[in-house]
Amino acid sequence: MHRHVAQFLQYLAVERNASDLTIKSYREDLIDLADYLADQLGGDVEPQRITPRDLRSYLSALHEAGYAPASISRKLAALRSLFRYAQRQGWCDSNPAKPLRNPRARRKLPHFLTDREIEQLLEAPDVSQPLGKRDKAILETMYSAGLRVSEVVGLCDGDLDLEEGVARVRGKGRKERLAPLGRYAIDAIADYLTHRQLSPREAAGKLAPVFVNRFGRRLTTRSVGRMLEKYIQQVGLDRRTSPHTLRHSFATHLLNRGADIRSVQELLGHKSLVTTQIYTHLSTANLREVYLRAHPRARAS
Repeated sequence: MHRHVAQFLQYLAVERNASDLTIKSYREDLIDLADYLADQLGGDVEPQRITPRDLRSYLSALHEAGYAPASISRKLAALRSLFRYAQRQGWCDSNPAKPLRNPRARRKLPHFLTDREIEQLLEAPDVSQPLGKRDKAILETMYSAGLRVSEVVGLCDGDLDLEEGVARVRGKGRKERLAPLGRYAIDAIADYLTHRQLSPREAAGKLAPVFVNRFGRRLTTRSVGRMLEKYIQQVGLDRRTSPHTLRHSFATHLLNRGADIRSVQELLGHKSLVTTQIYTHLSTANLREVYLRAHPRARAS
């Protein structure tokens, strides 16, 4: 098997012009596989002897060793490529890797802020200063409407209707949606706009950027990230907090207060409900409290 791995790696380098990094990664993964099969099957085996069961045993060993799903998927990609090549070369009659399926990736629960932490963050900017007014307006808008950082920096004056309390947002794939703005966000935006100074280089009227830097030009997503980092340090919040944390907090707090998941899906602009359902895992404790309050036989009398 080791000899066949060496030939496959040479094929990748010479005929496929694979990068040194790709070849290094494939070499490590495939030698690991060859070593395992040699231990399990007794000696350096030929590809013809290897069965889907042998490869499933190898994957099970990876799981037991604590490899992450992403790492196992990477190793699977390498051995699939090897056995496709082996079949083309006539080293084996069939491809034993064909029936294998990638492991399900573990979905990490999103980090979110508590009500108290959100309040501390939103009160952090110094609103006696123009930049503080801008920062407060950005934070209030992101939390009020659950906006992505790219969506908030992309806002133009024509996207805002402060009287109606809505903003037209362009999400992923330029898909538009109307996002409601709460009273705190409306007041913060209105206060900021009275002090905003646009650069002559920026478009005026409806195309003017809502949020600008100290030079009067449209803010970048990185600028918002740096701004947030400053307030995270100032308030002493978890360092995992990012601009997207405000979006996670928005969704979690809505669900905790009884919003239905379909409405939250629409507000977030998610195409699939599956994407939104991860937030339900964060609301288990709240659901328990709702159950204890509402069910007539949940508590002893």
